[in-house]
Amino acid sequence: MKKVLFGLAFAVALPLFAQQKPAYLDAAKPIEERVEDALKRLTIEEKVAMLHAQSKFSSPGVPRLGIPEFWMTDGPHGIRPEVLWDEWDQAGWTNDSCVAFPALTCLAATWNPDMSMLYGKSIGEEARYRNKTVLLGPGVNIYRTPLNGRNFEYMGEDPYLASRMVVPYVQGVQQNGVAACVKHYALNNQEINRHTTNVIVDDRALYEIYLPAFKAAVQEGKTWSIMGAYNLYKGQHACHNQYLLNDILKGEWGFDGVVVSDWGGTHDTDQAITNGLDMEFGSWTDGLSNGHSNAYDNYYLAMPYLERIKSGKVGTKELDDKVRRILRLAFRTTMDANRPLGSILSPEHYEAARRIGEEGIVLLQNNGGVLPIDLNKAKKIAVIGENAVKMMTVGGGSSSLKVQRELSPLDGIRKRVGDKAEVVYARGYVGDATGEYNGVVTGQNLKDDRTPAELIAEAVKVAADADYVIFIGGLNKSNNQDCEDSDRESLGLPYAQDDVISALAKANKNLIVVNVSGNAVAMPWIAEVPSVLQAWFLGSEAGNSIAAVLMGDANPSGKLPFTFPARLEDVPAHSLGEYFGDRSKEVVDMKYNEGIFVGYRWADKQKKVKPLFPFGHGLSYTTFAYGKPVADKKVMSAADQISFTVTVKNTGDREGQEVVQLYISDKKSSLPRPVKELKGFKKVKLAPGEEKEVTFTIDKEALSFFDDAQHAWVAEPGKFEAVIAASAADIKGIVPFELK
Repeated sequence: MKKVLFGLAFAVALPLFAQQKPAYLDAAKPIEERVEDALKRLTIEEKVAMLHAQSKFSSPGVPRLGIPEFWMTDGPHGIRPEVLWDEWDQAGWTNDSCVAFPALTCLAATWNPDMSMLYGKSIGEEARYRNKTVLLGPGVNIYRTPLNGRNFEYMGEDPYLASRMVVPYVQGVQQNGVAACVKHYALNNQEINRHTTNVIVDDRALYEIYLPAFKAAVQEGKTWSIMGAYNLYKGQHACHNQYLLNDILKGEWGFDGVVVSDWGGTHDTDQAITNGLDMEFGSWTDGLSNGHSNAYDNYYLAMPYLERIKSGKVGTKELDDKVRRILRLAFRTTMDANRPLGSILSPEHYEAARRIGEEGIVLLQNNGGVLPIDLNKAKKIAVIGENAVKMMTVGGGSSSLKVQRELSPLDGIRKRVGDKAEVVYARGYVGDATGEYNGVVTGQNLKDDRTPAELIAEAVKVAADADYVIFIGGLNKSNNQDCEDSDRESLGLPYAQDDVISALAKANKNLIVVNVSGNAVAMPWIAEVPSVLQAWFLGSEAGNSIAAVLMGDANPSGKLPFTFPARLEDVPAHSLGEYFGDRSKEVVDMKYNEGIFVGYRWADKQKKVKPLFPFGHGLSYTTFAYGKPVADKKVMSAADQISFTVTVKNTGDREGQEVVQLYISDKKSSLPRPVKELKGFKKVKLAPGEEKEVTFTIDKEALSFFDDAQHAWVAEPGKFEAVIAASAADIKGIVPFELK
């Protein structure tokens, strides 16, 4: 009888004992307390295992302690389809399709942080539904040259614009319990020789141009992870770089998250231990590229690290710091019991993609008011060009997607026009007829064996008697265009599209050119073509977004996030150097001789050559009148703020949005400074005849430059100007003021 009673007593006691949760499993405890509790329970082997991949896109947790695996996913524009455990081949799932959102150049072109929050929230929901821990994006590398094949994944040439747009994206993603991974930190400004370029850049350019968006993502967006870049800086690869990772990111900025290597970006065990890398992925060691599972043990932060610890060559201080960061990631994501469940392929996500696309499309030129198309007057609309039909969500590198659907521009136009007019199509040119990337196949057959002359003749014939001609061309996601791991070969349009456009301009005066690209292109025909739209890569809803703008359902309000140069030699990376377009297996030093004078900063400085279209440029189907800007004070102290107010009125006959831009000009400085720098912008919606006041408030941060001699931000007393503008070249008013 006693034995039975003892057994019952033990059975009752066990649940009470089990209720004593260890601190690391107690969500009520502060994260740092949970981190320290989990850390002391881990073996050395478990700690080292957490530092490196176990498959192409995952790293191990600690099953013994109930710490889940970590799953990463590309990319910044949609959730990448699943691949095999050890190989890049498709896993063959039937439920891994996604919504493709517009490329980040389009998001930046909205100049609307609300759109950025919507984007981050939506893509974060898709990542969460697919049970991903880390979304490998967004990218904020600065637009240094229009040849960079990966510019379409980034947010333009200006550090302030990129900073304001990256913060809401990060916050939107992470409210889903999914970590954003801001990339590629840092100085990855071209694709050719991305593994072998050692960037030589002065500290002023580093801090003023190339780092601010990352800093904002860390300090304001509170991003939980950062991805190191492929290139070198100061002779060390960026994925294990003492200066970039330890001194700046984790030191000066106080980053408490994880540094993830880009896939194959780790090259040295000792540097990976000491120089700030936390999680190693995709390393091509001992045959991993051929798919051998045991190769994960040969990663730089795997057995080589463990052997150094066990032999006493290195201690565990760095190891514990790395694991603390990974544990923080777990508690913020997979071990957060309150994180939402996410959603995928929802009507709301398609709606978000369409809205972002509409707001990002830029009306570059509209001579004679050819746009919007008047369907009351149009009986026949001719659509010409391969990009009217070619799928753009497949290809381009790691951002390639497997979408549930993608509406082409031609189908979007036909859907919108309906039976109000005849829509006819001609190919115009043949570009890349293939449609496959990494095992994802578009299913399109774009093969066409006709000669360029035959294609142009057909296009001209179709266009001649049309009421409107819409040429939809530009770049695509093929190698040497807008594509990872290769750069463009020139600024010009490929596939002799210039010839097609010029022939169409002669055939019909109502010609609209829609340029689909993530980069600036040369436009030698610009004087011949009345209307030009910059349409970006718009994702699943491309056709609906483009049709809405063409027909006037949406009034274009996008502004360029980078300068469109007239010629490549007008870009300082090419006129001053350095840029190398030849592949090299050896490390090559590349000097950023232009320093801080990137994009419009260079256009303002040299004054001799006007860009084709300036930074911040974008027209509307309505017109806006600016009043005279005023300041709330004439003199400010270093502790003060100063506010500038301007009225903006819609003087046209339809509702529209204007992006009011604030630039600051330092009239006299001890160091060379740009003529002006963007320090504020606001997008304001106005009904016809409506007028609103727009106010910008700044402090000394907006007046400061980085003094590399002092290694400090400095605001020098003296005279400044607040420049109110509609683009970097369209100044509406100037207000002088003084910093005491």
